[in-house]
Amino acid sequence: MSTYWARRAWLPDGVAENVRIEISDGVITAVSAGEKPSGTVLSGTVVPGFANTHSHAFHRALRGRTHDDRGSFWTWRERMYAIAGALQPDSYYRLARGVYAEMVLAGYTSVAEFHYLHHPERGRRYADPNEFSHALVAAAADAGIRLTLLDTCYVAGGFGKPTEGVQGRFDDGDAEAWAQRVESFRPAGELARVGAAVHSVRAVPADQLATVVRAAAGRPLHVHLSEQPKENEECLAHYGCTPTELLDKAAALTPDTVAVHATHLTGTDIAALAGSWASFCPSTEADLGDGIGPARRLAEAGVRLCLGSDGQSIVDPWFEVRALELHERLASGQRGRFDAAELMTAATAHGASGWSEVGAIAAGQGADLVHVNPASVRTAGTDGPGILFAATGADVTDVMVAGRWRVRDGEHIGIPDVAGALSTEIGALWQ
Repeated sequence: MSTYWARRAWLPDGVAENVRIEISDGVITAVSAGEKPSGTVLSGTVVPGFANTHSHAFHRALRGRTHDDRGSFWTWRERMYAIAGALQPDSYYRLARGVYAEMVLAGYTSVAEFHYLHHPERGRRYADPNEFSHALVAAAADAGIRLTLLDTCYVAGGFGKPTEGVQGRFDDGDAEAWAQRVESFRPAGELARVGAAVHSVRAVPADQLATVVRAAAGRPLHVHLSEQPKENEECLAHYGCTPTELLDKAAALTPDTVAVHATHLTGTDIAALAGSWASFCPSTEADLGDGIGPARRLAEAGVRLCLGSDGQSIVDPWFEVRALELHERLASGQRGRFDAAELMTAATAHGASGWSEVGAIAAGQGADLVHVNPASVRTAGTDGPGILFAATGADVTDVMVAGRWRVRDGEHIGIPDVAGALSTEIGALWQ
């Protein structure tokens, strides 16, 4: 058993002073406030590890290289496809290793990887058809982050259209073949789990949705939902209903379902999502000009909110959680749309990715802790929960995942030069 003492810690009922935390076998066994220092002293503020509920690791290669593009999501997508076409399992392992380490440095302790890059090219297969999946699991293990590999079904290039070009690397042929491949995959290590995803209603025909839902039973099921008005318009033209209504008809909306983005929804859509999750990715939604989703309305309808870094234009959970509130302020003209407790709940919603035993500093919870400096130029003068509105990833000094330190004194243990690793791999992809 290990004992830690935190000057301040964010507990389920708020920020407390002088907190003793006892940990055994990667699990918090006891927490008490008002204690004298003992064990390892953490002189700053300790918060639960953050959950990244939506990630495309390879999009990190686009950061700083598409910022001045004119056009829309659809023109940006062509740049993204070029990177998808260049990756191989070994290069994706090296890139993802750096991306996941960057996440841990910022305070993320779990990541849900929305994974659809599966094959060498159309019609071909690696000797192990899950070669890319193994690469991502290995990368996450090296970085020391909990991984939910959301194996993604992507078998159409649009409504009534086959996949084309690089999309052939995503395509298993049909949902049944996808399900068989997913069932054959067994990730290595205790910090990796497997979930499922419908890329979108554009990429999985309606008559194949039920196959994905059956294969996902008992696992998280994520789906890009109404990220763009064009998707809604084409779905209405093709099926006569919204994407949310189409998923509802396929029994795809369950307590294990996470609707990613959920930006352009009708009132009927919002009601149908009650009891499910919605993953907002504010930095990416702003970067791609997607729009501002109805976060407050979803929460009031009984939809649980969570957050993701998506396209990795920014990897900083502190930014994402603040942006959830700030985007609401921009859309509504009102302040205080979410209080600090609501925001922290969304930021630590590991349950959306199948880690329901993680997300709070409390007995019985997984020992994921983030220690942040409360006296940097950004955090100086903040008090209590105000740290959530001031800190950035640069203020994180130490990160523990499952009882094991992964970051100490601002340095990643095991990957000492994360920036160098990222620079090397991204540079090679753009040559």
